[in-house]
Amino acid sequence: MKILVASHSYIVDLNCEKLRALARLEPGIEVTVVVPRRWRPGGVQNKIIETPPRQEGSFRVVPISNFSQNNQGLLTFGLDIVALLRQFRPDIIQVEQGAKALGYAQLITLNKLLGLQAKNVFFTWWNLPYDVKFPISLLEGYNLHHTDGLISGNQDGVEVLRQHGYQGAVKVMPQLGVDEQRFCPRSQPELKQQLGIQPDEFVVGFVGRFVEEKGLLTLGKTLAGLQGLPWKWLLLGRGPLQSVLMDKAAEWGIKDQLVLVESVPHDEVPKYINVMDTLVLPSETTYEFKTLTAAGWKEQFGHVLIEAMASKVPVIGSDSGEIPYVIGEAGLVFPEKDVQALQNCLRQLIEQPELAQKLGDLGYEKAMSQYTNQALAKQQLEFYKQLLANG
Repeated sequence: MKILVASHSYIVDLNCEKLRALARLEPGIEVTVVVPRRWRPGGVQNKIIETPPRQEGSFRVVPISNFSQNNQGLLTFGLDIVALLRQFRPDIIQVEQGAKALGYAQLITLNKLLGLQAKNVFFTWWNLPYDVKFPISLLEGYNLHHTDGLISGNQDGVEVLRQHGYQGAVKVMPQLGVDEQRFCPRSQPELKQQLGIQPDEFVVGFVGRFVEEKGLLTLGKTLAGLQGLPWKWLLLGRGPLQSVLMDKAAEWGIKDQLVLVESVPHDEVPKYINVMDTLVLPSETTYEFKTLTAAGWKEQFGHVLIEAMASKVPVIGSDSGEIPYVIGEAGLVFPEKDVQALQNCLRQLIEQPELAQKLGDLGYEKAMSQYTNQALAKQQLEFYKQLLANG
């Protein structure tokens, strides 16, 4: 089976692990990853990245000349994509830029013009209802009409596209898996001591952006109500809400129990997760953000949850977006913004160590069976086989 995957996401080598695993699953599988030759990610990494080609057995990354260097919806490829498609002749073409992507329309059209007869697949994270107007409606209609299979990072994404008329095959799975070699249970007594955390203190952890929609103010209020119990709040990340959080922590009388760690290198994150007794993702759906076609945000997946689960750290999450599906029975879920319900979850884990251990074990089992790169590669291959069997 020859598989071609196109996305700007794979300019980061670490993001290729699932596709490497896919290439190794069975003899005869070849995976070619198409990435833009030049890309400007924006944010902290606001510089042009020029991706070198890579070849490892039946897995390779091929940079292709591109138009648009920082907008995934407008990303399209130069004429060298035609030569690659003619030479490789894939059975599956998967584009990971969403339903309204020009690059997906381009590859659908080339698939047809070159007579490749490959199955067209796309990946999306988008999980909120949206409206499309002309000419975007034509583009999305063309893409959905010619799609053989949809992979969505969340359940809501499938429902949204069903409302837009897509009736084909679907698979729900995240774009990237968790690396179980990096995220695994490892005691960190030295780091704990370095952070000023006592052995008897229960560590409530958060990893991510400090923004309102991540529910940090709700988590702070919750912890302020647990003053009779021995805990520390470990915050790992950065963001515009930081000064507000510090002010609020002082106002709530919990500033001394807050441990703030900024700018941790990516490969150091697993150590900090292993310091935590629970990781909380208290995300809150909001309708304040606006794009051309939609308004709002809700949690699309919550990748940090599966990193904690792989580390045997019990997880607590709000019911925003995909979080309840990711956690399932392997952790605790509370209604978003509900301080009392979150307090009850934390009390359970602090006062019942056996429950915390049980949930840590369940989370680990779920992460290993469903969310490692190897597990996701197997799910993706089964989906491809299903599409090819349908003729």
